[in-house]
Amino acid sequence: MKKLTFFLTVLIIFSSCSSVPITGRKRVNLIPDSQALPMAFAQYDGFLRENNLSKNVAQTNKIKEIGNRVSKAVDRFMRANDMTEEANNYRWEFNLIEDKRMNAWCMPGGKVVFYTGILPICANDDGIAAVMGHEVAHAFAKHGQERMTQGMAAQLGGVAVALGTANKPEKTKQIWNLAYGIGSQLGMLKYGRVHETEADRLGLVFMIMAGYQPKEAVNLWIRMSEANKEQPPEFLSTHPSYGTRIQNLRDYIPIAQKHAKKFNAQMLGH
Repeated sequence: MKKLTFFLTVLIIFSSCSSVPITGRKRVNLIPDSQALPMAFAQYDGFLRENNLSKNVAQTNKIKEIGNRVSKAVDRFMRANDMTEEANNYRWEFNLIEDKRMNAWCMPGGKVVFYTGILPICANDDGIAAVMGHEVAHAFAKHGQERMTQGMAAQLGGVAVALGTANKPEKTKQIWNLAYGIGSQLGMLKYGRVHETEADRLGLVFMIMAGYQPKEAVNLWIRMSEANKEQPPEFLSTHPSYGTRIQNLRDYIPIAQKHAKKFNAQMLGH
């Protein structure tokens, strides 16, 4: 029975493997849009009810304008690359929240929030587009669903540890549970850094497709590093260090420009 369960689990995982468009990274996603997106939309609506929307009309309109430009570029890409069904599932929405934190985020299905505190770091339209491209990329690459899948795997791993040590001494159980817990936690952190780096790269492609200047993504993170002098060690963080991030962005700009140019040529060919 255990062998059958194992093989069924492996079969489900392999059948759920796919590649992220553009980057080509292999991913495992067991959570379909039909399950993830309604939950995300409901949580987003709840967040908007419980937090204060910015009353600055000009800033709010700017977030919506740039969000619409970037998301339309992504939508065109998806429809031109056999992703029409996925594109139809997205419900792009962009809101500005009155909050001093320097943050922005995106839920599965295209629900984006900017906090007013990040606008001085963005500094200009291209800076906003850099953050917007990054957040939209999280939704495009289905990072939320992938993390939910990894959460399920972590739970299964915990069950496996419990079963494997059921007849072992209590001290042995504690050692294995500690090892599993630490390994699982650091694995999740590294997983987050993979997603952040991928969102940076995809975000560059998307902001270029939408007509914005990619070099401002580098300047954005330079400003962020100047505003936040202290960071935890990179291996204990869900995000790359500022230095790593800035260098990765610089290195990837020529590649992002090639991707965007190839797509624009593809669209002209239609």
